[in-house]
Amino acid sequence: MKAIIGIDVSKNKLDCLWLRSIEPRKVKSKVFPNTPAGHDHLLDWSQKQTGQPLSGLRFVMEATGIYHERLAYGLHEQGGEVAVLNPAQVRDYAKGIAVHTKTDRKDSLVLALYGAKEPLHLWRPEPAEIRKLKELLSRLEALQGDIQRERNRLEKALSGISHLEVGHSISTVLKGLEQEQKRLEAMIDEHIDTHPQLKNDQQLLESIPGIGRTLSRIMMSVYCARDFEHASQMAAYLGVVPIEHQSGSSINKRPRLSKAGSARIRAKLYMPAIVASLHNPTAKALYERLLARGKCKMSALGAVMRKLVHLCFGVLKHQQDYSPQAAL
Repeated sequence: MKAIIGIDVSKNKLDCLWLRSIEPRKVKSKVFPNTPAGHDHLLDWSQKQTGQPLSGLRFVMEATGIYHERLAYGLHEQGGEVAVLNPAQVRDYAKGIAVHTKTDRKDSLVLALYGAKEPLHLWRPEPAEIRKLKELLSRLEALQGDIQRERNRLEKALSGISHLEVGHSISTVLKGLEQEQKRLEAMIDEHIDTHPQLKNDQQLLESIPGIGRTLSRIMMSVYCARDFEHASQMAAYLGVVPIEHQSGSSINKRPRLSKAGSARIRAKLYMPAIVASLHNPTAKALYERLLARGKCKMSALGAVMRKLVHLCFGVLKHQQDYSPQAAL
């Protein structure tokens, strides 16, 4: 049996806890700095306390922005098993086992208990080309946000009584940002072109009516970064599956999207879903069928968003262009 070590990750430190036994509950805990040297001390401590080689250790942590990434990569490269959990999932699990106190040590205990009692999907590093693509896309999105903010400032400056120097300053910054945006777009295209599989995947995705260059890049980075076995898993990961709330005859709320995944990606799916509901045969048939059954337009569009995710998964998994007949 693997030795389970829960790690509560923060920016500056790692609260680590080895679950020696569940019943009676016995633990060993220690705090390390979240630095490369601290990671090495964590590995030494884990092997010394458990008496296990790295291959006999399973480290369980939450996804904490960027702060867990270096640790996860380091542990995996050294031969340990790593599980990275959704924080919401861990929070609900803690409530389920009646853990109401929240401290760093208690969080590491909950993570260790989860790793010992529940089935885990082991984390694996993303392929290098996918990691770079995701970083470039993230930078491009941040830059686009900066551009929009500068455009808003320029509009206010031109509409008000601001001095000309203010408008000139904003225009200068905006021009530089727009030039950098073009440079980043070219870098992303070049990166995809230099990796034949990425280029092929993008072409497959863009064969789906409603999927353009922007969304194809995003869906490619999502699909290639994780081991999805079914389209429904990818849809659940992105938070576009319906959640029902029904009990007896008195409670029957309208289903809503789970919104468990990235809000940024769901926002990128919205406009393509509108286009697909008009021009994609599969999505259009679904949209019209739901409206005919009395569903509201937003619910029908949510279903189209989910259908687009399924179609993206299908063309990438089977490495075939979109086919309305095959997709129905």
